[in-house]
Parts: sequence; C-alpha cells; structure tokens
Amino acid sequence: MSYADEVFIRNCRDILDRGVWDTDRQVRPRWEDGAPAHTVKLFGVVNRYDLRREFPIITVRRQFLKSAVDELLWIWQKKSNDVHQLSTHIWDAWADETGSIGKAYGYQLGVKHRYPEGEMDQVDRVLYDLKHNPASRRILTSLYNHHDLSEMALYPCAWSVTFNVSGKTLNAILNQRSQDMLTANGWNVMQYAALVHMLARVSGLEAGELVHVIADAHIYDRHVPVVEELIAREPYGAPKLWMDPAVDDFYAFTKDSFRLEGYRFHPLDAPIPVAV
Repeated sequence: MSYADEVFIRNCRDILDRGVWDTDRQVRPRWEDGAPAHTVKLFGVVNRYDLRREFPIITVRRQFLKSAVDELLWIWQKKSNDVHQLSTHIWDAWADETGSIGKAYGYQLGVKHRYPEGEMDQVDRVLYDLKHNPASRRILTSLYNHHDLSEMALYPCAWSVTFNVSGKTLNAILNQRSQDMLTANGWNVMQYAALVHMLARVSGLEAGELVHVIADAHIYDRHVPVVEELIAREPYGAPKLWMDPAVDDFYAFTKDSFRLEGYRFHPLDAPIPVAV
C-alpha cells in the first residue's frame, strides 16, 4: 500500500466517523443546480510524508502528476495569474473575462522586494537562502496578504510553505486553510512533494519530509458516496518518481521533467460533482 493511500484513507474515515457537519449554516459554495454544497469536516489535520521513502501519490484513484506539476509551475515558476498559461482548465471558473484570477497565487510570489543582497521576489529569496543561508529559520513564502485579498478571485487555500534545512536535508511545512479531500488532497500533496524535490535538487540538498497542516479538512455532501467507494478499495504500492537528472535550474523544470515509474491505480468510474 502506498503511504499516501494509508494517510488519505485514515483521514477520510476520521472525517466521516468523527466530523462535524455544517448543514445548520449558510455556506458559500454551490452545486451546479444551485443547491448549497455542505461539508463534513475535521479541524487541524496534520500529515507527515518522508520523501526519502517514497513519492506520496494515492492509487485508489488516478492522479495526474504532470497536470499537477503544470499548475505548480504556473504558480511558483511563471508566477502567473493568467489561466491561459495553464494547460488545464481547473482555474477557468475563477477567472475574469481576460483570464485573470486577480492578485492571487502566482501574482503574490512574483512581487519583488529590495533586500541587502538585491531585488528578489519570494521564490528567488527562497532559492537564494537555500544556497547561501541554509541555517536560516526564515525561509518561507506566504500568499495570504490581507491588503490584496479584495482583489483575489479566490483566497489562497495552500497559502504558506516554510522550508527548513537539517544537515543536507530539505524539509517543508505546507499550511493549508481549506482542503477538499476528494478533489484536492492527493493533488496538493504530490504537487508540494515535487516542489521539495525540485528545490532540493537545485540547492544541492536531499528531499526530506513534507509536513501538511490542514486547518479545515472536509468532504462535500455529494462526494460522500465516491469517497466511501475509494476508501474501500485495496491500494497498490507507491510508484517511483523520475526527475530529469539534467535539470539543475529551478526555472528550467517543465511538467515533462517528471514521470512516475510503475504507477498502478484504480479508475474513477463516475464523474465528480464540482462545487464552486
């Protein structure tokens, strides 16, 4: 069994068994037919993944690593808020008529500030410190800037990453305010695992632990039957991550710099309802 499957199944069972429903409250998300999209949730879920042991990807349903990496690079490498620069359409519902999601996600990472070492944005500051100040306890990024929230199409869900170097090992803590367990949990975990691998590679370090802190881990009401089906399945073992050994510059990675070797997965038989 993939360790990511073990964590996903445990989290989902905990939410279904011990979670709190919000059916007694007004909620913002809606289904396509206009009905309120209620959730059952747990507060303060913390998961740890040792990237030295295996790449954390679930097998009880198929995950699309290249599409996930494409979105990650759109945010962290292109620092873009233009959905036309994505190869998927996952952000289309949040974009305006020009394709912009406002001052969200990649926009925040691309804002430059002046430091004693020169002008840098948040990503370049991380890259600089991992190489020159690896003992620093200040290596982090934040997308949740209150003065820009009113100009964001969606407040950032995965909003902060703290990087920490222990010896030659790069670890990271991903803070997420909200997590749709069915559609986004496996997606975000493999994304940020790939990010740690990338940053470790270009900094001369080894990828270590990814700690995922979720403030509100939830399952939507119409997702419950799908989740129950998934967690009843028998998972497969974890695949091996291949990352192009020729790439040693963060800005040279593409979605094709990655592939999964030996990835076995269960198909997802029915379409997933989408709440927006």
